[in-house]
Amino acid sequence: MGISRYKYARLLLAVRRIIRNDHLVLMVLALVVGCASGAAVVAFREGIAAFQFLFYGSGHERLSQYVTGLPWWHVLLAPMVGGLIVGLFIYLFLPNRKPQGVADVIEAEQLHGGWMSSRVGLLSAIASALSIGAGASVGREGPAVHLGASLGAWVARRLRLTRSLNRTLLGCGVAAAVAASFNAPLAGALFANEVVIGHYALKAFAPVVVASVAGTAISRHWFGNFPAFALVDNPLASFWEFPAFVGLGVASAACAILMMHSIVVASDLAKRTPLPLWLKPAVAGLAVGAMALVVPQVLGVGYGVTEDAMLHVYGFGTLLIILAAKIIATAISHGYGFSGGVFSPALVVGAVAGGAYGIVATSIFPELSSGVPAYTVVGMGAVAASVLGAPISTTLIIFEMTSDYTLTLAVMIAVVVSSEISHHFYDRSYFVRQLRECGIDLKEGIEAEVMQTITVNAVMRRNLSTVSMSTDLETLRRLLQDSTVGEIFVTHDDGGLHGTITLPDLSEFAFDHDLDGLVNAGDVARTHPPMLTRHDDIETAVALMDTSGESVIPVTESERDRTLVGAVTHDDVMTEYNRVLMERRREELGHE
Repeated sequence: MGISRYKYARLLLAVRRIIRNDHLVLMVLALVVGCASGAAVVAFREGIAAFQFLFYGSGHERLSQYVTGLPWWHVLLAPMVGGLIVGLFIYLFLPNRKPQGVADVIEAEQLHGGWMSSRVGLLSAIASALSIGAGASVGREGPAVHLGASLGAWVARRLRLTRSLNRTLLGCGVAAAVAASFNAPLAGALFANEVVIGHYALKAFAPVVVASVAGTAISRHWFGNFPAFALVDNPLASFWEFPAFVGLGVASAACAILMMHSIVVASDLAKRTPLPLWLKPAVAGLAVGAMALVVPQVLGVGYGVTEDAMLHVYGFGTLLIILAAKIIATAISHGYGFSGGVFSPALVVGAVAGGAYGIVATSIFPELSSGVPAYTVVGMGAVAASVLGAPISTTLIIFEMTSDYTLTLAVMIAVVVSSEISHHFYDRSYFVRQLRECGIDLKEGIEAEVMQTITVNAVMRRNLSTVSMSTDLETLRRLLQDSTVGEIFVTHDDGGLHGTITLPDLSEFAFDHDLDGLVNAGDVARTHPPMLTRHDDIETAVALMDTSGESVIPVTESERDRTLVGAVTHDDVMTEYNRVLMERRREELGHE
């Protein structure tokens, strides 16, 4: 009996040590999030197939081939009806009547400590499944990433984890979603760090890898372990072909920029279109359906079209037609309110552009050419890398999707050239441009992120020297000597801010005690001082201090409610900024 109790006590102590091991607990949570995200991606893909069967009578990914056997009115009206359903769904159920995607995941990771709404994640996934099933020219990977991220954020929120762990689990959800979508565990782990987390944090890398592997395992169990595209072997023919791949990188950058800018233009046009929000996706569906009557390759995610381009099924003229039509259809679908991603359309655009370029290149020097299929693979990677702003993970995604590493150098050359050109002439990625359109700029890196993350409410002082407007001069002199910020705040009876008083404001009354009973705080105060609200960030606070020349700024409840709630000083702001910045740097290096 004594031995049994001893063994039980030892087991209990061991369990407690395991639970207190943060790294081990994080690994377990990463495994849970990875499995959940992988299962969610499987359900999402099956949902797309079900909706596509509902609209077209087939759930097969080669939709462009199947619709050629349907009546013309079916092809024309199916996307329109789907657009109407999507528009009403978004209008009735989604906050701000707007579906969310990868850009919102990046914003949540960088600016909101990994907080996301799981409800919005689920509803956005349903809207995207409806959109893709209806034939909209959007991708399925962006919604899958958002869904996986929201699951990771939900687990973190339920367990009330720290900000750092919230961000890590969100990254785990992203990694698992990408890995499950592409059957690409390496790319999933790197994508989460490169695009969403924004750095390769040592502390986060291990759980992200665990989640990525778990997501891949779930996907392979359901769909099997097959590459996304069947591709013939394409060995690199000659190093003399490298200049042609550089040229393809330039052409790919042009296609990527054209595609991204077209979406922005279509979005601006949609805002000026005098139609209800819920009706705009139906208009987009009608336009896409009309295009599909001539170019059916514009429908859906287009993986069948991508594979056909790799197998050199299309001629030069057909490839150019598909290229132009796919860019237009993608712009209309995104701009007018369909829900979905941009990765799949980018793959199609890259594949057909690379195929057209390859036909020209191989005709000039056929003996030095690796073949047209090789150029489709390289173009696919180059365009996708520019759109996603993820050259490393996109390169790996291409390799893992094709199970072909023979074109490693060629893909890397084109990806680097394309990424640099699109970054210089357009932006770092389509997602960064989306955030910029919403007034969020992540270009300045972690320093700007910290400045935009910390709120005035977190650094303001609440114990202030406040006086009423009738306070006499003698009391003001005494309070100024004791004030910790060198400033007195004059308020109305309702707590609203009237003005501020500093020592220089009392200089002319310093020795004239005859005025003590005649002049009060309301007479001396500087009215309409620069003010902040508790919800402003410290970037706004520092900018206001610079422009006003003040080192102490009063804080009110809101712009309309002038109730004084505190004050911020320049020293307090910079102290908190340096503390959080050092914490982030330590997190990146994997320190506790």
